Amino acid sequence: MKKMTLVLRGAFLFLCLQISYSQISEAAFDATLQNLHRPDAPGLTVLIAKEGKVLYRKAFGMANLELKVPMKPENVFEIGSMTKQFTAISILMLVEQGKLKLDDDITTYLPDYPTHGKKLTLHNLLNHTAGIKSYTEMEGLNTFARIDRTPTSLIDHFKNEPTDFDPGTQWHYNNSGYVILGQVIETVSGVSYAEFVTTHIFEKLGMKNSYYGSKTRLIPNRASGYMPAEKGFRNANYLSMTLPYAAGSLMSCVDDMLLWYKAIEANSLVSAESKKKAFTNTTLNNGEPTYYGYGWLTNEVNGVPSIEHGGGIFGYASQGVYLPEQDIYVVILTNRNGNSPEETAIRLAAQAVGKPFPNAENAMSLSEAQLKKWTGRYAFDKEIYRTISLKDGALYSQREGSEALKLFPVSKNKFCFEDGLGAYEFVKEKGKKTVVFSERIRKSRGVFVSNQ
Repeated sequence: MKKMTLVLRGAFLFLCLQISYSQISEAAFDATLQNLHRPDAPGLTVLIAKEGKVLYRKAFGMANLELKVPMKPENVFEIGSMTKQFTAISILMLVEQGKLKLDDDITTYLPDYPTHGKKLTLHNLLNHTAGIKSYTEMEGLNTFARIDRTPTSLIDHFKNEPTDFDPGTQWHYNNSGYVILGQVIETVSGVSYAEFVTTHIFEKLGMKNSYYGSKTRLIPNRASGYMPAEKGFRNANYLSMTLPYAAGSLMSCVDDMLLWYKAIEANSLVSAESKKKAFTNTTLNNGEPTYYGYGWLTNEVNGVPSIEHGGGIFGYASQGVYLPEQDIYVVILTNRNGNSPEETAIRLAAQAVGKPFPNAENAMSLSEAQLKKWTGRYAFDKEIYRTISLKDGALYSQREGSEALKLFPVSKNKFCFEDGLGAYEFVKEKGKKTVVFSERIRKSRGVFVSNQ
């Protein structure tokens, strides 16, 4: 009887801890999301899951301003460049089927593509090291945004442009590369990109509210897209979904995106080996990291490895963050431009893993002398200079040509940006001041060169 009592007491304590954790987490998640929405403005849906189980799922704001329809978690959004995940996995599926190889030259599938004697591989397209011109950076995009185009005509639009660099020598985010990958998928599979993704991913995984984007098709629960205007918001500009194509054409909802990540985690679509390729921080020819795999950015959330990608398209912005070691997934879908959910999603992931980012509300109190100790001009690599100044009892960081940004102390020598996830950690040894500037996984070292 005593043993049974102890078991019941332990179970009750565990249940209380679970309820307490849920309540604390929900309140913390709510607070983090406050700055991303207003009740009368375009809104968002958010889902946080651990080991495939939903920890948090909510909707905020409006799905349609004109009809005053509130947002709900089931709403469907254009996900923009998060499409690249699906394109990359589609390529890896075809690799596993023996229909192509990652080191194949693209002329294997597009014989007329001008590579100017340089080997341009599928690998280069997948990890943005191809050096070809990204069509979204070319002038005149808005002039044909309303015109439907075939993949071939879209490729013809940019293929004869001068290259930015030789394949593998630099990294530059590139939508043209994923357009070509979409054409490769069509050439090898014998079906359209839309049909391939629908049949082999959406239908297979039960993603019943995911689609190749369309402005004419009736999409249940579609959230209307908006852009900022001089006074409030306006309807987003029309964009033919043939233009983003395999680089950004897909639509989904947070519940379907969770199904997607559960399938990736379980290796339901590709093997663990192929997934590792997609999640690996690839390198340039000289060995420098790109911080990009295939369809995903590689980063960290307070020291915890993360796989991430966002999307931005006319009227919509999105962000997904995945922590493979803890199997934590955060996704935010919004129906407006101009207010990226990237930082918010990262902060939510940090909270979910129990390593929240510090904020100004719990800043450490330091004297003026302690603050002034770190002021001055610091030199970083590539001739970058940042000045640390003291004003009204706070330190500010200013990169040459940019505005000054306020910092707050979390220790005597570590300071975080009030708006952002960057941080400085100062060191003084033998009378010399140095500093490490970190933007999450990216870090650079600066040396004191002069007073202000």
